[in-house]
Amino acid sequence: MQETTVLILDSLRPIDDTRVDRTKRHSLELILFVAVCAYLCGCEGFNEMELFAEENQEWLKAELGMSGVPSHDTFNRVFQAIDPAQFGGCLIALAARLRERAGAAAAGGVVAFDGKAHRGTGKGGAGMLHTLNAWSAAGRLVLGQLEVDGKSNEITAIPQLMDLLDLKGCVVTADALNTQKAVAAKAVEKGADWLLPLKGNHPLVEAEVCAFMETVAARAVPGFESVEKDHGRIETRRCWQSADTAWFADAPLWAGLSSFALIERTREFPNGHRESIRQLYLSSLPVGERRTAQAARDHWGVENPCHWCLDVVFNEDRSRARERNAAKNLGVLRKICLNILRSSKAKGSLRSKRMRAALRRSYLVELLSSF
Repeated sequence: MQETTVLILDSLRPIDDTRVDRTKRHSLELILFVAVCAYLCGCEGFNEMELFAEENQEWLKAELGMSGVPSHDTFNRVFQAIDPAQFGGCLIALAARLRERAGAAAAGGVVAFDGKAHRGTGKGGAGMLHTLNAWSAAGRLVLGQLEVDGKSNEITAIPQLMDLLDLKGCVVTADALNTQKAVAAKAVEKGADWLLPLKGNHPLVEAEVCAFMETVAARAVPGFESVEKDHGRIETRRCWQSADTAWFADAPLWAGLSSFALIERTREFPNGHRESIRQLYLSSLPVGERRTAQAARDHWGVENPCHWCLDVVFNEDRSRARERNAAKNLGVLRKICLNILRSSKAKGSLRSKRMRAALRRSYLVELLSSF
């Protein structure tokens, strides 16, 4: 058995096998290993997992002693039965190993928390699965996943997911819904900084900070300004920051509060149209407009490199797996594979890497050696 296979199996062994003993023709580790390999090679469902096992019988027999081919029903039953919290723990452990391997390039930086709906898991738009994801902008990795009961419960889920992660030296970001005192307190407890936007969720605080920062912006030039031209438009970003928090009556309630920030984004289009948006932030970051502006921008990396890729590359929104724990566990599986593919140094898109893994087993083994 190759060392790469051993490492993957070691990461999957903490999951309890709840199947009846007489039905365990194939080990749980074998089934999960085949599922990981199948998804790396472009498969997207239980029938394709069975097909992958059938087409790679000799290799799997040599690697893991597989006798016979697990049926699609077997894969389905396993993914319905295993505990999503335990499988999610495997995602966290494997992501931590990838960050460690990448070294300083993947350490620290922004960790963005954002929710995602799995649209195919609902019927008529109701009852769909929602997950909260933690995204490392520096490592371009999904660090963890937690199921939430609709978007409103992200508020209580973020501190729970933060508890499971190593956030020391990172900057925690979230959307305005999750600008909560509990999130700030948990970030400080975990040794991290935080940058949280103000919008309609805290109207009085937003009004007070807005009046203060508008005055700051009117009296001083921005501490950071950048101009970029892309997609036929010119985008200018400006950032003002102030460490004067003494006037803010609620300052003691926000753990580690060190500054306020105002970030302005102006877009100029070829047709002469111009639009400008200003966003307010509370933050534990010391004054340093460049770092603050970059952290605010890095937060939105969770949308394209993570959520968009899950939908477009792995067809997550089209998955119809709904029974018991299947949708949650397939969500974890996709994120494990997304992390593995992103860790590959080979050139090409995620789609091309999956195609290469399907066509050349040596590359599939190379992907598995990421750990």
